[in-house]
Amino acid sequence: MLESKFSPSWNKSVQPRKQRKYRYEAPLHLKQKFMHIHLSPELRGKYGKRNLQIRKGDKIKILRGQFKKRDGKVERVSLKAEKVFVTGIEVIKKDGTKTLFPLAPSNLMIMDLDLGDKKRKQKLEKNKSNVKDNKKLKNEKSS
Repeated sequence: MLESKFSPSWNKSVQPRKQRKYRYEAPLHLKQKFMHIHLSPELRGKYGKRNLQIRKGDKIKILRGQFKKRDGKVERVSLKAEKVFVTGIEVIKKDGTKTLFPLAPSNLMIMDLDLGDKKRKQKLEKNKSNVKDNKKLKNEKSS
C-alpha cells in the first residue's frame, strides 16, 4: 500500500475528489484550521472576530441536520476525523447503548466561549482592543 503524502504546493482544483483528498491527507496543524466555527452575532460584535477554533467546554448551537436548533456543551473534539461531539446529542445503537453523535463543525455556531484558558482569553482581549482602535480611526477619517 502506498503511503499517503500531503502536498503543500496544492493550489486548487474544481474536482471534488481532489478537494476531499486534500482535506483527508492534511496534517493536523492544517486540520486545526478546518475546525474553526462561526461565532454568534453577540460574540462577533464583542470580540470583532467571525470565527474561532472550537474547544472542549464551549457552548454551541446546532444549525443543520437531525439535531438542529439544539444547544449543548462540547464534550470532545476529534481533529483527525474533523468532528465535534456534544453532550446530550446522542444516538441509540442497535444493541441499545447510547453513543455521542459526531457533528461537522460547519453545521455549528458558538454561543458561549470557555475562557478558562488564559492564552485564549488574552488573545481575544487583544483582538477586541484592536477592533476598538480601528473603529475610532474609521470614525475620525469619516468626520
